[in-house]
Amino acid sequence: MAFTVPAPRAPLDGPLAHWYERELGWAVSAGPPVHLLTGLRFDVLELPATAGFALLARYANTGPVALMGHRMRLLVAAGSADELPGLLDWLEWGGVALDLTAIGAGGRITAPVPPGWAGSRGAAVWLRPPEPGCEVEAGLPSFTGITQCGGAGERSARESPGTALADGRSTGLGLVPLVAAAATECHRARLFHAKSPGGAGNAGTQPFCFS
Repeated sequence: MAFTVPAPRAPLDGPLAHWYERELGWAVSAGPPVHLLTGLRFDVLELPATAGFALLARYANTGPVALMGHRMRLLVAAGSADELPGLLDWLEWGGVALDLTAIGAGGRITAPVPPGWAGSRGAAVWLRPPEPGCEVEAGLPSFTGITQCGGAGERSARESPGTALADGRSTGLGLVPLVAAAATECHRARLFHAKSPGGAGNAGTQPFCFS
């Protein structure tokens, strides 16, 4: 007898919203779909998934990262969205079409399915999930580079990412090197798609793989 495996079901809106509020203390907007409100506990850098996967291959300490379709979303410290235009200018990327944007105060993103939950095909998912019980915001990329999960140990934005402290703790990736790397990968992806068959117009539909 043949058995048909049912497709995964998306989590109910109530439990999903409750999980984010209870486990992480994040503000949500009821769905469907449930949204996470940005600008309160974190902001979001958004870029094409092809550029994002190249970035993740370079850095292991980016903080939480989510995937929604062909867009990747990296959580950064609250207030970072306002700094992005000036930071790109300072990094000499101003005026370049990078497809690198930020979502801050007053914005929202679709809530990714928590680790271990069943989700529908195409649902937002965590590639690097936040850890419940950890002070997530303390490890988000920022100008000060606060240590992961609450320690002291601020560092300059010019220090190398992932600096080890004297007491053995490691810092998260700072906002400046993160934006610099993201801009570089976005530019590379744009050049690649421009040279590929079909031209730049297919940049948002190129296939990609992840494990």
